[in-house]
Amino acid sequence: MIRLLERFFGLSQARTSIKIEAVAGLTTFMTMAYILIVNPQILANAIFLESPQDLTSELVIATALSAAVGTLVMGLLANYPFALAPGMGLNAFFAFTVVLKMGIPWRLALGAVLVEGLIFIALTLSKIRSLIITAIPLSLKQAIAAGIGLFIAYIGLATAGIIVADPVTKTTLGNLNTPEPLIAMAGIGMTAALFTKRVPGSLLWGILITALLGWFSGIAPWPTALIAIPHWPGHLIGQAFVGLQGLQVNQVASFILVTFVFLFIDLFDTVGTLAGVALQAGYLNQEGELPKAKEAFMADAVGTTVGAVLGTSTVTAYIESATGVAVGGRTGLTAVFVALLFILSLLFMPLFAAIPAFATVPALFMVGALMMSNVRSILWSDPTEAIPAFATILIIPLAYSIAEGLAVGVMLYPCLKWVAGKTEQVSGILWGLAVLFALRFGLMIAGII
Repeated sequence: MIRLLERFFGLSQARTSIKIEAVAGLTTFMTMAYILIVNPQILANAIFLESPQDLTSELVIATALSAAVGTLVMGLLANYPFALAPGMGLNAFFAFTVVLKMGIPWRLALGAVLVEGLIFIALTLSKIRSLIITAIPLSLKQAIAAGIGLFIAYIGLATAGIIVADPVTKTTLGNLNTPEPLIAMAGIGMTAALFTKRVPGSLLWGILITALLGWFSGIAPWPTALIAIPHWPGHLIGQAFVGLQGLQVNQVASFILVTFVFLFIDLFDTVGTLAGVALQAGYLNQEGELPKAKEAFMADAVGTTVGAVLGTSTVTAYIESATGVAVGGRTGLTAVFVALLFILSLLFMPLFAAIPAFATVPALFMVGALMMSNVRSILWSDPTEAIPAFATILIIPLAYSIAEGLAVGVMLYPCLKWVAGKTEQVSGILWGLAVLFALRFGLMIAGII
């Protein structure tokens, strides 16, 4: 069995081992396990069942299974250590904009996600998505990786209340006299020390130590149990088909618009995530291409399609995959472990639910520091490279979106190359992407999307 795993995933060639991949998978899962709690909480605002007591459990199961399917396809088909799950931001767009604001029935909204997933599969088979990631210049890929680093570090600091919103300065330091920020900062310090001493699995140890501090201090409740048998009545499964069957003529225009927005955001969010994390893991070749990009994108498409059938919003690649890469995950075996943990989490939900959100802050902070190393490879002396890269790095955390940062960089890059008389350095695909992003921003300005 061990030899079979080594041959299938190429562990020796990737200079890794089953133990390293297992630790990487556990680390990635621990940093993104919050989605099992948060995604159902968000979707429950818009999805309604005749038996509301079953809604939360069904949404948790749909979240876990869709994440497991997408991640398993990533590991087995693409052999990459990237994990997938229902995307944050996309789930909020689904619930609060599409269903609650636009008034589209939630079943029809799930139908839009299903259609989006099928379109993604078609786009992936046609290699369009692979061409897009290849067309993005290396400097923008490096900027995306650095921007993701700032983004996930910012998410971590905000989660623990170390950074908070402020009406005057927009953001500021939180109340450091409260327990959560103090424990999170202590966890960051201990994790940094462990990482500096090159302790194996230092990021995972940081999560566990911080969780223990929270439990012992009484800030977070101890697990109430280790195992609980999940209950799945199955009221959500297949509701996307019900929504599509009930599509009315007066809903067609809104349905097409919503499907396009889901498609657009997910496409470029995934492109940005894969480009950034793949660069961090050393997967991009000298031409800036991602080998097996087609297979990687197929995992996203299949996960989204299956997720819609199960009853959840769009599945996408997670930037938290960088935590597993940081501790040595290099093959699809890491993703397989993550997928298995998502399935097992349905049995151990009380244990995982007890790990406080601030316990993941040390890992997110350290990964942010590691990913910032990509800025040194950007040609800062060339304004046509430096300005788009800087804009991308800046916008990703400030706009709270990888896709928005990528959009700004892609629009600036060909325009500045044209001003400098270097249009031969810009591909036709990149010009097309720039026009597409500009059109999207125009629709946003007009208030259409």
